[in-house]
Amino acid sequence: MSRVLVPVKRVIDYNVKVRVKADGSGVETANVKMSMNPFDEIAVEEAVRLKEAGKATEVVAVSIGPAGAQETLRTALAMGADRAILVQTDAELQPLAVAKLLKVLVEKEAPQLVLLGKQAIDGDCNQTGQMLAALLGWPQGTFASRLVPGQGRLTVTREIDGGLETVELKLPAVVTTDLRLNEPRYASLPSIMKAKKKLLDTLTPDALGVDVAPRLTTLKVTEPPRRKGGIKVADVAALVDKLKTEARVI
Repeated sequence: MSRVLVPVKRVIDYNVKVRVKADGSGVETANVKMSMNPFDEIAVEEAVRLKEAGKATEVVAVSIGPAGAQETLRTALAMGADRAILVQTDAELQPLAVAKLLKVLVEKEAPQLVLLGKQAIDGDCNQTGQMLAALLGWPQGTFASRLVPGQGRLTVTREIDGGLETVELKLPAVVTTDLRLNEPRYASLPSIMKAKKKLLDTLTPDALGVDVAPRLTTLKVTEPPRRKGGIKVADVAALVDKLKTEARVI
């Protein structure tokens, strides 16, 4: 395996309480802490581990989004990625547009493996990896909890509803990462300083010849309804009665 391409997304930090904008057009991102999507962080860690084990020669991090995504890419570089590419756009990006941009970058960079998070914690679409594999005509291993590289092949253990499934993919391939694949490292201060000197190229969707206009329109974003407070019951009989007559679940 020569090169590993790792797409990473800039999202609202998972510790932040998400707030809906007053006009219902989306969620508030102004003055909100942003960070790398946690599943993509796992993908970066796995790619770096493959390089450290001598199974890959170069790790290239890619992000598609506003100028602020440079910070996300610098985090990937500090974790051990060799160089980074930012496709800069302020447009609303949907999975198909991202997959099309990644396809062009894959054709340009010629990696043996594209390793990305199974989903982003903002949209929760879980579509980009699958769409990219379809556009490239490459085999895919989604929800990976274990990777074992071989000669021109990759064995992937997948987390599925019924337990675990193991598949063997012929390289090049697309793999999406699940939570149990690894524990991402914290970037050390020397690594953060070195990351500032690593190469970060900036491109645009127009330069790559990809139309990123949204195919879907968001009509309105609303917060979920507040849950009603619970009540206490005197005994098991009263609980069973309420489950039958009020909740109607038994």
